[in-house]
Amino acid sequence: MIGRCSHFSSFSSHCSHLVKHFPTSSLKYGNRAFSLGHGFFSPSKSSPTPDYDLGIVGGGIVGLGVAQEITGRYPHLKVVLLEKEVELATHQTGHNSGVIHAGIYYKPGSLMAKLCVEGMKATYLYCDEHNIPYKKVGKLVVATNELEEKQLLDLWSRATQNGVAGLELIGPEGIKEREPACQGVRAIWSPETGIVDWGRVARHYGEVFKSRGGEILTAFEAVNFSLSGEQVVVGSQDGRVVSCKHVLACAGLQSDRIATLTGCSTEPKIVPFRGEYLLLNPEKAKLINGNIYPVPDPRFPFLGVHFTPRMNGEVWLGPNAVLALAREGYSWGTISFRDLKEVLLYPGFYKLGWKYMGYGLDQMLGSIMISKAAKELQKFVPGVTKEDITRGPSGVRAQAMNNAGELV
Repeated sequence: MIGRCSHFSSFSSHCSHLVKHFPTSSLKYGNRAFSLGHGFFSPSKSSPTPDYDLGIVGGGIVGLGVAQEITGRYPHLKVVLLEKEVELATHQTGHNSGVIHAGIYYKPGSLMAKLCVEGMKATYLYCDEHNIPYKKVGKLVVATNELEEKQLLDLWSRATQNGVAGLELIGPEGIKEREPACQGVRAIWSPETGIVDWGRVARHYGEVFKSRGGEILTAFEAVNFSLSGEQVVVGSQDGRVVSCKHVLACAGLQSDRIATLTGCSTEPKIVPFRGEYLLLNPEKAKLINGNIYPVPDPRFPFLGVHFTPRMNGEVWLGPNAVLALAREGYSWGTISFRDLKEVLLYPGFYKLGWKYMGYGLDQMLGSIMISKAAKELQKFVPGVTKEDITRGPSGVRAQAMNNAGELV
């Protein structure tokens, strides 16, 4: 749903978009007004001093992490964070599994692998420093048959190349030792994998940012970006305006739209996928000590259903992956015709859909039938029945996709 990068204080080019000047193709010169996004602005030879050195669009964990980091490195800068919701960390940051991943899955040598391995360590250090609770519950990645065991060994090779700390390759006895209710033929044990409330972490970033003089404007939905001399003027849906020397967008589910408003490419496109969780009843939840994951099928882009303990003692089961009918569509009943139209008119969506048609239909069926999810979960914990499961929360993943239908 939220991706598997563990920590967001580090900067990475795939999650942020820095804007100072807009492409000249977006402008009309002379004495004529020009348009960027929805806004019109008359250029002038001189412009007033901007309100801020930097404006950050987006109050999720990426935007808040960036805000905290920049004000820590450059305390002389005047920085404002603009969030469209009334509260911070509302969407992906507040709707995820809460896992602190160790870096098992990513391609060795990739930026994602590096960030995840380093980020896990940085997360624990940050939480210790600021007394944010977490639990190192560990994770088993469990193979239940010969084919999965082969794929598990491939995953083991990848994880060891990534330098993931503390990994062990264990058999049935080792599985039972760590998770008595679980069965499997072989597993990777990751003792450093943990859980945390990422929303709480993100809000703490915001507190630190404000303590350093940063400002946060909530209910500020950025709908236009205009260039006036050497400053960027950002206008909100309700008519408020701020001016900044630079603007950095960390807009999650709205990131492609914000990029388009600034005159940048419309690709990659954000296609929203909803991950729906189930809840294990409290008695059966006592049987689960840590995260229990399947071996990911390399043919598909998602990890499959798994057991995820939560900080509050709950155990979440899932998630699946189905097309959300709105970018912030946390249920089948939430539909945005604008969002849906964008997806249905995008060629990349059909290319992806054709490639994974069987998988997609299977995921939709699982969304409707709890019994199907129960059958998958019983491969790992046979004692779980359909009666032990109820519907739980969900999240929406901002999946970036290009015109070829590739997930990027």
